[in-house]
Amino acid sequence: MENKTQVFIIHGGMTFKSKKDYLHFLRTKEVSIDKKIKWSDEFLEKNLGKNFEIIKPRMPLADNAKYEEWKIHFERFFPLLNDNIILVGSSLGGTFLAKYLSENKFPKKILSIYLICPPYDNTLPGEDLVGGFKLKSDLSLLEKNSKNLYLMFSKDDDVVSLAHIEKFKKKLKNASFIIYESKNGHFKIPEFPEIVKMIKSDVKKMS
Repeated sequence: MENKTQVFIIHGGMTFKSKKDYLHFLRTKEVSIDKKIKWSDEFLEKNLGKNFEIIKPRMPLADNAKYEEWKIHFERFFPLLNDNIILVGSSLGGTFLAKYLSENKFPKKILSIYLICPPYDNTLPGEDLVGGFKLKSDLSLLEKNSKNLYLMFSKDDDVVSLAHIEKFKKKLKNASFIIYESKNGHFKIPEFPEIVKMIKSDVKKMS
């Protein structure tokens, strides 16, 4: 797999202040037997093509996530990763990457980082951002870990409002911020052609 560009995707999750809140969520969350079609599944694999290796670990206890557990699991993959990797974090996965990469030097060369609708802090309607995911005030190491840092948001996002962008903008000098008119709220989309185009362009610039 040495010559393939690795794309490492960290999915979203939920955090709760207490077990009581978590159990309430389990009792009241909507359930469905319909297949969920996400842009990060077949769409990405098919549209990036055979020169890419997509790695999508299942992070521990996504519905009751703890930063420390995610960090341990994430670091277990390091021996399997190549230089010029692309890291993608969606929602809580984006906050996780922002926190990890602002506190730790990544052991491999990162080609680019995509943070998709990452919450900056605990100002979310009806959701908590707890469990150790709180960002430190200095995010400069995040930018040092990769020259290509993209943060993507949607105007109609009902979970992470555009106020979170402003907070990231104050901390990040060289990041690219991209705001879409609509990505069906919190990026609940079956296809995401823009990110495919950008990832291919990152790789092209490198070669």
